[in-house]
Amino acid sequence: QVQLVESGGGSVQAGGSLRLSCAVSGNYLSINYMGWFRQAPGKEREGVAGIHTRFGTTYYADSVKGRFTISQDNAKNTVYLQMNALKPEDTAMYYCAAGRQIVRSLLPGAYNSWGQGTQVTVSS
Repeated sequence: QVQLVESGGGSVQAGGSLRLSCAVSGNYLSINYMGWFRQAPGKEREGVAGIHTRFGTTYYADSVKGRFTISQDNAKNTVYLQMNALKPEDTAMYYCAAGRQIVRSLLPGAYNSWGQGTQVTVSS
């Protein structure tokens, strides 16, 4: 079991940037994938980006490709989401998640552990 704590959310104007962090404690070696998800009010939770913890391969939702970058610092057991060129439609609660699945996925059901979330608000 792992514990996840997100930080770095806030309010920013459209076109701005934020970097989210997810600190992971517990059995990090048991994790195959880390993912970032978001959920806006009245909408379903959607996958944003994912990374394989050992190979470092990354994948993104089409809506954020070219604007968001997921990365990790394995020495610190921390995963980041750099968000550039933010748009008002990026406004949501952002969650990090850890999964033991063997294939990459941006489906929430593939992930086992979740953080409490950090709010991102983008104003126009």
